[in-house]
Amino acid sequence: MHSGRVAVVGGSIAGCAAALALRRAGAEEITVYERAAGRMTDRGVGVAVHNARYAELESAGYLDASIPWVQITRSRYYVRDDAAAHHPLGREIAVLPFPFRTYNWGSLWHDLRRRMPGTADVRPGSVVEAVEATPEGAEVHTGGRSERYDVVVGADGYRSAVRASVYADVRPEYAGYLAWRGAYPASRLNAAQLLPEDEGAYIVFEGGHLVVYRIPDETGGHRVNWILYTTPPPGLDQGMDTPTSLPPGTAGDGLRAHLADVCAESLPPYWADLVRATVHDELFLQPLYDFTAPHYAVGRALLIGDAATVARPHTGAGAVKALQDATVLETALTSTTTWSEGLAAYDTGRAPSGRVMLDLGRRLGRALVTETPNWRTFDQTGLETWWKQATGTGEFGGRQLSR
Repeated sequence: MHSGRVAVVGGSIAGCAAALALRRAGAEEITVYERAAGRMTDRGVGVAVHNARYAELESAGYLDASIPWVQITRSRYYVRDDAAAHHPLGREIAVLPFPFRTYNWGSLWHDLRRRMPGTADVRPGSVVEAVEATPEGAEVHTGGRSERYDVVVGADGYRSAVRASVYADVRPEYAGYLAWRGAYPASRLNAAQLLPEDEGAYIVFEGGHLVVYRIPDETGGHRVNWILYTTPPPGLDQGMDTPTSLPPGTAGDGLRAHLADVCAESLPPYWADLVRATVHDELFLQPLYDFTAPHYAVGRALLIGDAATVARPHTGAGAVKALQDATVLETALTSTTTWSEGLAAYDTGRAPSGRVMLDLGRRLGRALVTETPNWRTFDQTGLETWWKQATGTGEFGGRQLSR
């Protein structure tokens, strides 16, 4: 019933998962437009998937145990204060469950790319300039060439050309702070036993925090993966109101000086050294944005992953949400008889989740960055109470997938 030609704009995790969902739903011709011309496996760092969400995605056939992962069971919270002035880790204030599998972005993408139908026409280096979607079909314009499809899928991230074609006024909103990220071989880590393989760490401070955990590398070992959230001094984030990113090695002197100040003034010695061990070409900067489209399907255009909703990484559910979008798309198309019915079912099934995750990301952003408490007063009970209030009804790691 859903045979025909489909264009997927974007060949990242969301795009690969969308192509898989569409093929399972009966699409005969799938064209994937990917802006990047190089190896996408070189992108990204760590991805965390909640154990319960993994079980759902494995059952749906989008993940399996063959993809290398590290099992994290708990996360320790540390703060730098006078009581731990001479302890390299800082003072441990609590231990919370952290039931997540962690992945290397490249390995996860490679597995999803392998699952894509072999008949898909993948076009690297293709920049989609515009999309025109109507109730009857969609036109994709790229490089002076236009092609007609039955449906177009926007899997092209937070700067989506497909979303811009259907919601020109929906633009990512800058959150006012940044995420620094890095990943490097675990062999470079001093006193590696202080970061056990099955543990993550949250190092909290006024105005931000650092999250650390291990991920697999591509040779059977581990990499240290970290993300540090902080608000830069006034002026250093000029121009970031317009969605942008700073690839590895491109952060300017002022921003790198700010990161050095955070390490020196806010992090206990062990964690500061862990961040400093990241070489310049491994260090990249992610200004944080958030938005959600009012609907995930308009006419014959649909949105998936970050093209539909960007929730701040605090939610622990970025990749999960994209894969969940794909599973619901597959179910929506296989349980209806026309494209219009299928896309409407997909919108009904996923747009509410986008709004929930957007709200959770903003709430956690306030709790962990912009309105942080006095961490030095916290103990195990205090942190457990605070965490329940911050996460609300339990969507941390992604909402339960209803199939």
